Amino acid sequence: MRSSVEIYNIRTGESRIVVQTEKLIEAPNFSPDGGYVLLNGDGLLYRLRPDGTGGLQQVDTDFATQCNNDHGISPDGTQIVISDKTEFGKSAIYILPAAGGTPRLITENLPSYWHGWSPNGRELAYCGIRDDLFDIYTISVDGGPEKRLTHGEGRNDGPDYSSDGRWIYFNSSRTGLMQIWRIHPDGTGLEQVTFDNYGNWFAHPSPKNDKVLILSYDPEVFDHPRDLDVRLRLMDIDGGNLTTLFELFGGQGTINVPCWSPDGDEFAYVRYFPGT
Repeated sequence: MRSSVEIYNIRTGESRIVVQTEKLIEAPNFSPDGGYVLLNGDGLLYRLRPDGTGGLQQVDTDFATQCNNDHGISPDGTQIVISDKTEFGKSAIYILPAAGGTPRLITENLPSYWHGWSPNGRELAYCGIRDDLFDIYTISVDGGPEKRLTHGEGRNDGPDYSSDGRWIYFNSSRTGLMQIWRIHPDGTGLEQVTFDNYGNWFAHPSPKNDKVLILSYDPEVFDHPRDLDVRLRLMDIDGGNLTTLFELFGGQGTINVPCWSPDGDEFAYVRYFPGT
C-alpha cells in the first residue's frame, strides 16, 4: 500500500479507513452534500464515497491531465476548480462542471495554485508565484484581474476562507518559521494566529467557524515535502487551545486543500506508507 484515505471525527477522536491503494493519492475535499470526496492522483481527479464503496471513480477533466493537488468544489457543489499545467507547462487555475467536462481558464498569470473558494461562491483564493515571490491572491470566478493580498513578506501559501467569509487564513514564513496568519479579503486586518516552534501549513477553518485544522512539520523541515512524520492539529478560530490530534506519516498531499465534512464534525486526510 502507498496511500490510505481516512476520515477523522473530532467528537469521538476516532479515525476510519475509507480506502487504501497502491496509487499515490492526495488532497481530499468533501463535497458540500457529503456524498463524495474528491482527490487527485497521477495528474487526474477521482471521486470516492465516504464509505469507500465503488472505489476511486475518475472525473472527466478533458485535456487537463496534469492536475496537481490544489483542487476543490464550489460551495453549491456544481463546479470543480483545478490547478493544472498541461496547457502552459505551469500551474493554471481552471473551473469545470462538477460532473466533468472541459475546463475554463481563470488565471492568466502563472504559476497559480488554488486553495480556497469564498463561501458566497464568487471568488477564489490562491498562491501565485510572481518574480519568484510566493503571495496570496484572489480572483473572480469569471476571471479578470487578480487582487494581491500579500507582498513578498516571506513565502505566503495555502489560503482558505473562514465559513463566514470574513477571513482568509494562510501560512507565511515572514517571521522565519512557517506560521498561520489571517487577513480580511479586502487586504486589511492582517493577524498572526500561531506562534509556536513547528512549521505550520494549510489552515482549514471548520464549516462551523469554531475550529481550524492545520498540518505541522518539525521546525527544521523546509517547504512541505511528503513522507515525513507530521502531526494534524486543531485550534480555536483565533488560534487558542492549539492541540495535537494525532501524528502520522504524511505531509504533502495529506490536507493540502479544504477537507472538512459539511457538518464540521469530520475531516478527510491521507496517510502514507513509505514509497520505494
